[in-house]
Amino acid sequence: ARRPSNWRAERSLDEELVAQGIVGIQGVDTRAITRHLRERGAMEAGIFSGAAAARPEAELLAEVKAQAPMEGSRLAEEVSIDAAYVVEPADHGWEGEPRFTVAALDLGIKSMTPHRLAERGVRVHVLPAASTLADVQAVNPDGVFMSNGPGDPATADTQVGLLRDVLETRTPFFGICFGNQILGRALGFGTYKLRYGHRGINQPVMDRRTGKVEITSQNHGFAVGAPTEGPTAAPEERFGRVEVSHVSLNDDVVEGLSCLDIPAFSVQYHPEAAAGPHDSAYLFDRFIVLMAAEKKNPATPDPADVSKATTDAKEAK
Repeated sequence: ARRPSNWRAERSLDEELVAQGIVGIQGVDTRAITRHLRERGAMEAGIFSGAAAARPEAELLAEVKAQAPMEGSRLAEEVSIDAAYVVEPADHGWEGEPRFTVAALDLGIKSMTPHRLAERGVRVHVLPAASTLADVQAVNPDGVFMSNGPGDPATADTQVGLLRDVLETRTPFFGICFGNQILGRALGFGTYKLRYGHRGINQPVMDRRTGKVEITSQNHGFAVGAPTEGPTAAPEERFGRVEVSHVSLNDDVVEGLSCLDIPAFSVQYHPEAAAGPHDSAYLFDRFIVLMAAEKKNPATPDPADVSKATTDAKEAK
């Protein structure tokens, strides 16, 4: 619409886009673009406006092609915070003392993630992407979390090294998206770039241990290369056995990892999705269960008990 006509409108669409710094496009065949990407895979693109769009097409194309490829790009440190901050449970509806403390590595974290933990009684220390084991241990965490974020996981050597140190201390770990890929690498598996990537809020994923299907929110172009059939020994043998806990029903891509001999798990999708879907919110409860089990008896945690408690928490949800 060239002008707003709804009685609730406070400004035009153009004014709203300008206010939020969002680029809008028009006059393009979006269906043709979709077919093009489906045939040829993800690729670089550019949106030009004003005087920039008046330049010769060949010049614009050259600028697009000059973009650095996503493969080999190290971007988490660019989008992370510069200084740590704390998210308190009391600020998110929790009454009483915090139940646990978590060190959350910001690799491009969504604000809803510490919110989801805080509303469950967890004090969250959000730390910069380049944090060390000493930085993590300084907050005396009951668990460690690694977030989603941009870039090629093959470049995340700093975070992989940190996670290996964390796993050796038997501190419970939960990873989302980029955090899932980092766990995969820490266990010794490789990662690879997907031809199309997974985008959108309607991606079907199966929890292989319950057989249930979750509709998930996803936004990633890399995946973990791990055996999808049954438990297997991690290439980094010190971490014991691991199994692929979740798989994509569209293309069988690994969507989750669960360690059987150490307290660690991860998923490739976004259980914190806002406004949704919320099928996977139980994973935050699973992290709570994992921290509680390790805190109660750190010498001999029972993966079967954790698995049962996880299933019970999911059924309750």
